[in-house]
Amino acid sequence: MIRPFTNNNLRRGAALLLVLWAMIVLTSAVLVYATFVRQTLVAAGQSYNDTDARAMANSGMALALHPLTTKETPALAMHTGDDPGFSIQMTSEGGKLNLNILLREDDPRKIELFKRWLESRGIEFNERERIVDCILDYLDADNLKRVNGEEDNKSYHAANRGQFESVDELELVWGVEALTSQGGWKDDLTIDSAGPIDVTAADFHIMRLLPGLGDAGIQRFIEWRRGADQIDGTLDDPPITKLDQIQGFLGLNKTQFSALGGLIGLKDNTYNIISRGWSGKVHRQIEAVARKGGQNPTILRWKE
Repeated sequence: MIRPFTNNNLRRGAALLLVLWAMIVLTSAVLVYATFVRQTLVAAGQSYNDTDARAMANSGMALALHPLTTKETPALAMHTGDDPGFSIQMTSEGGKLNLNILLREDDPRKIELFKRWLESRGIEFNERERIVDCILDYLDADNLKRVNGEEDNKSYHAANRGQFESVDELELVWGVEALTSQGGWKDDLTIDSAGPIDVTAADFHIMRLLPGLGDAGIQRFIEWRRGADQIDGTLDDPPITKLDQIQGFLGLNKTQFSALGGLIGLKDNTYNIISRGWSGKVHRQIEAVARKGGQNPTILRWKE
């Protein structure tokens, strides 16, 4: 026998639907809240890791800037396996070519050295002459154009202040596209070193720009400089305290070695320092160029 559909049945059905709807709404609310809590915890964790990673990067930089810290200091790598942790890379600016030193007209040897570097990058003679003349016109105080150079025109203005304020500024010079269009053209250049090429830091391709040096002598010197492990900047490197120590390795007599005066130096204390800090999956980096010596280093550049 089929029971008739009564008002009681209707009320019970409506109540059941209300309960089901309330459960759906409550479940949705719980899911939304759980998602919010999870996102909040993740954001808090990321914020904590970010703060921690920055602290690690700053700790590494503080260590690198300490007066007693050198490239040979073991502590520079002691935290590379930790979490959180940091690692430090110190590179001497002295092993690079200083634009503000080489592009002066008081010593023709320095300009010739710069031209040899341009040649090593595959730049032809006429382009080399044009690049150098344009740079000299850009730097000098007058508005007299050299044979291959360029001074002010409708679309170009030479700085005429005597020196570059950054390596990047070279891109502003008229007629240097044959160089600046190349990848990695900045890698060998600096404006921050003491000036002479630091023979304790310069790579083979930089040292072979120096007049009178042969490849065999340079290679012999670099192998000795690197010590038993053949890695620069480690504890087994032989101490080099005087330039005279390298003369024999380079295969030069006294006259030839004297001709390098003013072009080479030792132990430039200007460093490019990169400190990398991490916490969890968060990584942060600080890069600085600093001149060390005495109790307080001079910060020349700082980038985070």
